[in-house]
Amino acid sequence: MDAVGEARPGTAAPAVRRTATVRDLGRQPYAPVWQAMQRFTDARGEDGADELWVVEHDPVFTLGQAGKDEHVLTPGDIPVLHVDRGGQVTYHGPGQIVVYPLLDLRRLGIGVRDYVCRIEQAIIDTLDEWNIVAERLEGAPGVYVGGAKIAALGIRVRRGCSFHGLAFNVGLDLEPFHRINPCGYAGMQVTSVLDLGGPSGVEAVKPVLLSHLARQFGLDLNADPRLPDLTTRR
Repeated sequence: MDAVGEARPGTAAPAVRRTATVRDLGRQPYAPVWQAMQRFTDARGEDGADELWVVEHDPVFTLGQAGKDEHVLTPGDIPVLHVDRGGQVTYHGPGQIVVYPLLDLRRLGIGVRDYVCRIEQAIIDTLDEWNIVAERLEGAPGVYVGGAKIAALGIRVRRGCSFHGLAFNVGLDLEPFHRINPCGYAGMQVTSVLDLGGPSGVEAVKPVLLSHLARQFGLDLNADPRLPDLTTRR
């Protein structure tokens, strides 16, 4: 990862606004999207366009680079994948908004800690739209409500460009989180927007979250219905 500066909650958006393309992938299995964002990041040049990919994944547990198998307790019929993001183990499934910001952080003038802080702030501001008070916890990246985790972060930065991203629990079944130690913490409580009195559907939350992400990163968003190449390759 890049050298980073201190995170400053609520920092202003970058002075120069840039355009980013939003691709809504719908519901997809995890591996093809993961491989596609790797290819996207590897292929982009200095002038490569920024993109935000929005997706709901089929049920899957993912373990980050430092992830320990012992934190996967009883996966049952849900597959477990070792991936190249930071962090420990988490769950993805329908009813959870996953956003992959594919951004050139150098061009935006943002360090990695600031990048993480801005994502967290966008989620906090999104929850505030439904009068849900959320916060950060020192030393535990993500967003929490009353000590329960509502959004997880797992990122990777290569040559100054970000991939992987955030997983935001909206209306998903939380039972699979009992099969793991979420983010490597035994007994960590997990919650959702629905459980906190907010909307149950991701379609109600997506535009609000994207708007706050755009504000945090100084982006003008353009939707493109075309999907990336999701052909699985070896």
